[in-house]
Amino acid sequence: MDGITRYILRQLIIGMALVTAVLSCVVWLSQSLRFIDMIVNQSLNVGQFLYLTLLLLPNFLSIILPIALFTVVVFTYSKLIADRELIVMRSAGMSQLSLAKPVLILALPIVAFSYSLNAYFLPESYRLFRELQWDVRFSYSNVLLKEGTFNTLSKNLTVYVRRRTQDGELQGILVHDSRNPGRPQTWMAARGGLVETNSGPHVVMVEGTVQEVNRKTNRHSVLYFDRTTLDISGTEEKGGVRYREPRERLIQELLDIEQDKFVSSRDLGKFQMEAHKRLSSPWLAMAFALIGLGCLLAGTITRRGQRNRIGIAVGLVVMFQASTMGLENLCARVPTLMPLIYVNIVVANLLAIGIMTIKPRRHIRTPKLATV
Repeated sequence: MDGITRYILRQLIIGMALVTAVLSCVVWLSQSLRFIDMIVNQSLNVGQFLYLTLLLLPNFLSIILPIALFTVVVFTYSKLIADRELIVMRSAGMSQLSLAKPVLILALPIVAFSYSLNAYFLPESYRLFRELQWDVRFSYSNVLLKEGTFNTLSKNLTVYVRRRTQDGELQGILVHDSRNPGRPQTWMAARGGLVETNSGPHVVMVEGTVQEVNRKTNRHSVLYFDRTTLDISGTEEKGGVRYREPRERLIQELLDIEQDKFVSSRDLGKFQMEAHKRLSSPWLAMAFALIGLGCLLAGTITRRGQRNRIGIAVGLVVMFQASTMGLENLCARVPTLMPLIYVNIVVANLLAIGIMTIKPRRHIRTPKLATV
């Protein structure tokens, strides 16, 4: 690797790291707002919040990396043109391939890294994310332990907790249990806690009373206790059987999705599209990088025409990104059109290579004729 290639590659790597970090932070912050409701209503602590949002990072990176690489390539080579460095390199005899070599050296590892994301890290992290989100949303302790409110766990059971300490102790417990219509009960305790057992959740109460009314005799009775346990199993908020989304599954599992009896026939296209999307999308990074590079290196390099070239490059990237998203939605509904996803990627790369092969024009000045 010569010195010029190392010089350009170093700028590309530094810029790639900065742009990827900035875009990741922006997307991470925007997506984090979705979990504010869990922090407020589901008692999600800071550690769980950070872990939950970081699990989405591989999903962000698969979208961010092609855009970040395109941005860095356009910025770096535009700066080289503005500083006349690229003109000197071309005048020194460097070919288009030599000028594109740093981009190819950076783009190929990014394509490989994107494949590793799509093959393992993305489905695994998204699976962990969905499981944690499911536990937080439907966990019985998160539903029950809401301070200062009457929590209706079912039409026959209401729980009130005045305060919950940091170690999980409940203070000021009130439970109204009318699961037995003939003998409704009201439990009150100074403190207690919620425990999970094999038979279901139980509320442990300390220093309290239980009041019971016999509907037949209208007799009211009060029982004082030092410590007791109330079985509240069967009242949890159920989410049913969690449906595993396409992003949670490995590529091989998506390709063999027809063998999964729990997936309906109308959803087969979504799963197959997800598999082919993961197999083809890493090459978008290469396509976007070559489009940006090709538009800046095509023809004669001039500083005045640089803005137009960048505009063309951005327009082409937006066009291919929109066509990619459109084809994904179309192929999910019509699986027979799945090869179009690969055709779109191939066309993008071939177009970029074709633009880059445009040779510089030589301006031949015609001498003016002397007037007599």
